[in-house]
Amino acid sequence: MKLTKGKVIGALAILVILAAAFWYGGNAPGLQGWTVGVRESSPVLESIQPSQTPEETGKDGNSPEPTETAGALETPASPGTPKPSETPAPTESAAPETPTPSPEGLASRPGGLEGGMTAEEKIAAAEAIAGGSSAGVEKGDREYSEANGMEINPETGKDKYLTDPVPEGKPLPVEPQDVEFSDVPHTCTLSVRCDTILDNIDWLDPEKVELVPEDGVIFPATTVTFYEGESVFNVLQREMRKAGIHMEFEDTPMYNSAYIEGINNLYEFDCGELSGWMYKVNGWFPNYGCSRYQLKEGDTIEWVYTCDLGVDVGGFYSTGG
Repeated sequence: MKLTKGKVIGALAILVILAAAFWYGGNAPGLQGWTVGVRESSPVLESIQPSQTPEETGKDGNSPEPTETAGALETPASPGTPKPSETPAPTESAAPETPTPSPEGLASRPGGLEGGMTAEEKIAAAEAIAGGSSAGVEKGDREYSEANGMEINPETGKDKYLTDPVPEGKPLPVEPQDVEFSDVPHTCTLSVRCDTILDNIDWLDPEKVELVPEDGVIFPATTVTFYEGESVFNVLQREMRKAGIHMEFEDTPMYNSAYIEGINNLYEFDCGELSGWMYKVNGWFPNYGCSRYQLKEGDTIEWVYTCDLGVDVGGFYSTGG
């Protein structure tokens, strides 16, 4: 009887052990997605899984890893909810490119650009016609300029002041610092006009309308005196001062010349984007600055205001203004 009772007790003990192993070995509620309160000192966990700490729970892929906060273990977030550290960074959208202003809008203004040409195209074409770019300079003109002392950089096709070779038969630029003046008097003819503004009065700054003479003549063709070695700029500056006419200029070392910004308070861009002052001597618009054009007896100097890059005054693009 004692042996039978012992066997029964042993069998029951085995069943209890097997039941406990089954319960904690894979079918416990905590391993089926339920929440189980866990205390760090739980003897049950320490005895069943001695090598597994609460921090490691779930690393086998069966349960989510709990998040540790302030000494306690919180129920992990539901599947699919990213951790704060795993929140994907917002995608930076590319900054919109700033559109490059196009001169094509000029074609819609009154008068427009001839043949629908843009301002850049017109400048390039005018430079080529007037010898303002190496593409418009014939080999003979280049040789002519060099033969007469104009130093051309073979790499750029221009001189050190960015001037292209001048057309054959036209005077070469003379640098102001190299000029020797004398008191020998000469005469030339000088005039200043802005009559092209009358044809484009709608483009003119409204505040400048009263500055434009009715006939567009600011300084009528007049015979004036100059002295040996003087330039177009020297004569304009002196005669405008004598006549009490406003004139403003800017020295441009890059081109080794003065640039005329305004006469009679009419400035570049006052009558459109392509407007400003230009000069011509004996009917030719030089491709270099007025300080570099040395005068000769009997020259005729004309300062004209263009509203269309020289096209409206019979000239072409020039750096000589």
